[in-house]
Amino acid sequence: MGFLDSLKARLGPAKDKVSDLAQQHGDKIDHGLDRAARMVDQRTKGKYSDRIESGTGRAKEALDRLAHKDDGPGSPPTPPPPPPSGH
Repeated sequence: MGFLDSLKARLGPAKDKVSDLAQQHGDKIDHGLDRAARMVDQRTKGKYSDRIESGTGRAKEALDRLAHKDDGPGSPPTPPPPPPSGH
């Protein structure tokens, strides 16, 4: 077994644990992300609102993927988010 295979085998249970925690506490994490985004937006006086909103959205999408909210047994994997537009 190669190094990467060994590493993947050891990280598997940790990934499952993170997924379980994301499922159990997803609403609390969403609320925390929103609070942090508002605080940063206030402290920067709205200068980076678009970037803060984009980053918060991406973090929530990642949380959803971790929690496997849309994935049931036998369902296709969630498609990746669309590429950012603009800059």
